[in-house]
Amino acid sequence: MRGRPRSEAVERAIVEGVMKLLDEGVPLADLSIERIARTAGVGKATIYRRWSDKEALFVDVVRTAEPPDPELPGTSMRDDLVALLETLRRRGVASRSSALLHNVFSEMKRSPKIWAAYDKNVVVPRRRLGVEVIRRGQRNGELRPDIDPEFAQDLFVGPMLLRSIMRPDGEIPEGLSERIVDAVLAGLRPVSSPADAGSPAERGGEVPPGRTAA
Repeated sequence: MRGRPRSEAVERAIVEGVMKLLDEGVPLADLSIERIARTAGVGKATIYRRWSDKEALFVDVVRTAEPPDPELPGTSMRDDLVALLETLRRRGVASRSSALLHNVFSEMKRSPKIWAAYDKNVVVPRRRLGVEVIRRGQRNGELRPDIDPEFAQDLFVGPMLLRSIMRPDGEIPEGLSERIVDAVLAGLRPVSSPADAGSPAERGGEVPPGRTAA
């Protein structure tokens, strides 16, 4: 880190200054460092000591506007996946209910540089975390070992992204995260998983090859 120690109060003032300008309808292209500094009541050097460029600053603004990343319970792969999807669901709810957050994402997608910075610093780490949760589940026997973790990640995350982003009118109610995870896991769990316990009739009446009903 360069320069003086970081001040949370100063950083908060700068981030809130950007959010104020966006809330007033100032286009992202017009958000110069000079204008941000005037709004936040700081000097340009103060901003540059904390962020290398406008793109890096804007990524932190988006992070502040979004619901925070979750603390994973760590009790099982299923519980961790539910926590990750629940964060996506809450971001979808926030984006629909917050005009500011909706405008932030709309503006961000118009700027390839800012979208690339957001993808690199926010989306990729989140995806990496989800893939690691899935790999850990495979090591623990919670998920079939023959499934590509990257592909499995898409299977879990895809339905929530479809509902929250690609279908603005789609419902994203509480409990949706659990429903998605459990539905996908029903097809990806190992056959010998404890979750398969019970009679064939309880699981749909079919007896897997090589097994007989009790």
